[in-house]
Amino acid sequence: MKSETSCSLNRSAKGPSGKIEPIFDPADIKRIKSMLEYSPRNWGLFVFGINTAFRASELVLIKVGDVAELREGDSFALREPKTEKYRRVTLNAYAIEAVQRCIAAHPNLQAGAPLFWSHKTRRALVAGSLHKIVKRWCEEAGLAGRFGSHTLRKTWGYQQRVQHDEPLSLLTKAFGHSSEAQTLEYLCIQPDELQRLYQNKI
Repeated sequence: MKSETSCSLNRSAKGPSGKIEPIFDPADIKRIKSMLEYSPRNWGLFVFGINTAFRASELVLIKVGDVAELREGDSFALREPKTEKYRRVTLNAYAIEAVQRCIAAHPNLQAGAPLFWSHKTRRALVAGSLHKIVKRWCEEAGLAGRFGSHTLRKTWGYQQRVQHDEPLSLLTKAFGHSSEAQTLEYLCIQPDELQRLYQNKI
């Protein structure tokens, strides 16, 4: 799929229009995974986030008992706080590995315990803390741009579109967007046709 261009090709150090960005380069994803290997919770949180596209407010609601028995190919439904609707995702092998690593290192394996816990309080992470954590990971990995908790969700969509050539219509449905144009904007992808339009000399 070559009909669109990443806005990462021409962005300032603070990202396009100040928006939270996805991680564009698969090599950067690998770098962050390698960097987080020492922490099962951090590795699990990052990998689960970029393989499921849940919002930060949704990730922090997941309990150990919700996912402990799930296997690759199983589906998992979570009620979205933003819309109060249930969204169902199918968990791939990486998402399951993320869950298993978190559970193996978990300080409290009760069913009602948060899957992604705070290292300080051992209670559930809050969305604001997750935003700071993701931002710090990207900074430590040397990425230039504007990053935060939405980076996980956006990375899933960007890689699905650019690396796996998945239809834009499916991504629009997965994100619950009202139009494909909204999805392209959300993922920091600009159609080549629009690129050419701006290059016309008048």
